[in-house]
Amino acid sequence: MTGGLVFERDGRDWPNREASRFISAGGVRFHFQVAGEGPPLLLLHGTGASTHSWRALLPRLAEHFTVIAPDLPGHGFTSMPAPERLSLPAMADAVSALLRTLELDPEIVVGHSAGAAVLVRMALDGRIAPKAIVSLAGALLPLGGFAGQMFSPIAKLMALNPVVPQLFAWRASNPAVIERLLDQTGSRIDAEGAAIYARLARTRGHVAGALGMMANWDLKSLEADLPRLTVPLVLVAGGTDRMVRAEVAYDVRRRLPTAEVVMLRGLGHLAHEEKPELIAEIIERAAGLLPAGGA
Repeated sequence: MTGGLVFERDGRDWPNREASRFISAGGVRFHFQVAGEGPPLLLLHGTGASTHSWRALLPRLAEHFTVIAPDLPGHGFTSMPAPERLSLPAMADAVSALLRTLELDPEIVVGHSAGAAVLVRMALDGRIAPKAIVSLAGALLPLGGFAGQMFSPIAKLMALNPVVPQLFAWRASNPAVIERLLDQTGSRIDAEGAAIYARLARTRGHVAGALGMMANWDLKSLEADLPRLTVPLVLVAGGTDRMVRAEVAYDVRRRLPTAEVVMLRGLGHLAHEEKPELIAEIIERAAGLLPAGGA
């Protein structure tokens, strides 16, 4: 159990380590990875994850794009902001500041779970104008089920207690705890990915960032604004996802009829880690590199 990840120590075996960079933007010291050449493509992970979740997808996308993948504030190797800066609008501000500092205007943006919500918020506010947003199990509406419980008022109160991250990190030393958490995703990922999720869960600073994000998260305004979205939206849903159930994608499409739903029936919340080659094809189609057609 550690206070926070240290790149010189914890990054020695980090996936795609050679692509890692650090830069300060918007009051946050960002860890991000950049690889490839071509149109700029932004990847944003979800709550509790990090750049490691793109370990297999990033190299594949780098064959066609300049890929930029940051750790969100308070996650991975990116510094922790003030608690109120972990809200959805503040996350959008921070990522926008990173893009300005890097002088990048992404043509395609891809977000997983809460990362998709950050991208949609940025697009609605005119901070990005990509050709398409690809939402991987996007948490774009107030959630029910297990994820809804995690964002419940009780969970928010727990997240604000400074003792809770330490307690959670201590409990995560038990492999059964990590197994249960990963089981909730409905995905089966490789041993490398599971080991890094376990490392993150044992890191008090990372847990505090994830819980703080939950404590400050509110999707009601995003839900109300969704019909204003003009950027093409591709909603990738996993049939076995227990965190953000596939029904959410269809609910979003009812609010935004121009959105496209891609259903992956045998995959879960971490489909991009289960089948990175399939997700890469979906992204390449959204970018116009492959003919239109179904996955």
